[in-house]
Amino acid sequence: QVQLVESGGGLVQPGGSLRLSCAASRSGASMAWHRQAPGKERELVARIIGGSITNYAESVKGRFTISRDSAKNTVYLQMNSLKPEDTAVYYCHTVWNGYDYWGQGTQVTVSS
Repeated sequence: QVQLVESGGGLVQPGGSLRLSCAASRSGASMAWHRQAPGKERELVARIIGGSITNYAESVKGRFTISRDSAKNTVYLQMNSLKPEDTAVYYCHTVWNGYDYWGQGTQVTVSS
């Protein structure tokens, strides 16, 4: 079993920043952040493999940064220059022993 606990969401104005955290009881080689906006499919935002290999959705490149503290088993998502279209529930995800594990999600709302 794997528990993933997200934190750091909230309400922020356009152009602002937030940092999401995901504390994992254990994790696989890769950890990722996904998001789901109302009425839309869940989409991959960013993934980190090991400690340094990263990839990002085109819509967040240059604005979001994913990082990982292996000692704390925690993954972070630094989100800068936030836009209203970034509004969504953000989920942490990992794969362990072939099973998918998701956090409960944290709401990010970008609005003036």
